[in-house]
Amino acid sequence: MVRPVHAPNHPGQTPASFTPDSRQAWVRLVIALVIGSIGAVGMWAVVVLIPVVQTEFGATRGAVSLAFTLMMFGFGLGGVIAGKITDRFGIVPAMAISIAFLGVANVLAGLSTQLWQFVAAYFLIGLGTSATFAPLMAEASHWFERYRGLAVTIVASGNYVAGTMWPPIVSWGTQEIGWRYTHIGIGIVCASLMAVLVLILRAQMGNDHLRDHANAPPPRVDLKLSTNTLTVLLSIASISCCVAMAMPQVHIVAYCGDLGYGVARGAEMLSLMMGCGIISRIGSGYLADKIGGIRTLLVGSLAQGFALVFYLFFDSLTSLYLISAMFGLFQGGIVPSYAIIVREAMPASEAATRVGIVIFASVFGMSFGGWVSGVIFDATGSYAAAFANGVAWNALNIGIVVLLLIRSRMGSVKTGPGFAT
Repeated sequence: MVRPVHAPNHPGQTPASFTPDSRQAWVRLVIALVIGSIGAVGMWAVVVLIPVVQTEFGATRGAVSLAFTLMMFGFGLGGVIAGKITDRFGIVPAMAISIAFLGVANVLAGLSTQLWQFVAAYFLIGLGTSATFAPLMAEASHWFERYRGLAVTIVASGNYVAGTMWPPIVSWGTQEIGWRYTHIGIGIVCASLMAVLVLILRAQMGNDHLRDHANAPPPRVDLKLSTNTLTVLLSIASISCCVAMAMPQVHIVAYCGDLGYGVARGAEMLSLMMGCGIISRIGSGYLADKIGGIRTLLVGSLAQGFALVFYLFFDSLTSLYLISAMFGLFQGGIVPSYAIIVREAMPASEAATRVGIVIFASVFGMSFGGWVSGVIFDATGSYAAAFANGVAWNALNIGIVVLLLIRSRMGSVKTGPGFAT
């Protein structure tokens, strides 16, 4: 039985007021981008706060990094749950639940008196952040047909907009009022703003009905793999690239502190990295509409590995700024490419679930990568081995993507039903 997804029907089945790729679709997309930019605050606040919290609780770098690990696990698990809620009830109820988790959890993080409480609060923050990524990408993909790849990557860019604007704000708040009050303020302000925006989105969507996936465009790429096999391969590739991605993103602030440049410089580098990632993410969506998701993923993965190697050889302040900008430009489009590949190679009736699973895998890779980098630092006293570990995982990702590209070229590109089933 084909399950519905909350999205507009094709002409003749929806109100005349909505047309895919229309002005209304772009308005919805902008609202979704702003929601994602605010809701992803927790993903970057913890990165800035690692050194401060480590000092506060007298813990190891690896122990504090566990907060990021559990936050990402909650983010991935919540994405699957929120995706199922979106499939059944629509994106608005899923967002409402996430907002409640996000607001309460940030307040609890600010009130924590022991490290385990802080870590547990960040698991809840991850759950609260979840609906702003995979479910929102899946939802936006149904608002567009011609510009679907671009739309998916624009929504995904909310994550990087957050990474650009929030680290300096959190760093400033920590210096001025302390990390605890900063957390409480984040919980109150972000939950309030997101609630207003979700109400606006709900008004924009109006009375659109659930869309039957039988009316959606069929898969275009024949990889001659079962859906489960392809999901597993994409999940392993996603884990691999995100273990590599996590090293600079999670530890750049602490790395700069260790080098004597100060955590404020590290926060600036993180913000620069995410800002450049926005350009990369949107550009990859445009590229994917031209050459397909698999080729776009390969380009991003190769470029990310190239940038990681530079971290091994250069650590001056100027070079770190330049490499961080380069890293952001190279890796921003990688994760959304998986969602695009799912839409290209799998039946539409399974797209939301499969995107959620693959994004969950990427989240596991980010969380594991953030944690293992801290452990490697504790064991070696430097980040050199951690960067080398990232390069090795990135190589595994490239191998899998090359395999998928070879299989895609073995079969003809078609538009008939039944591929990857």
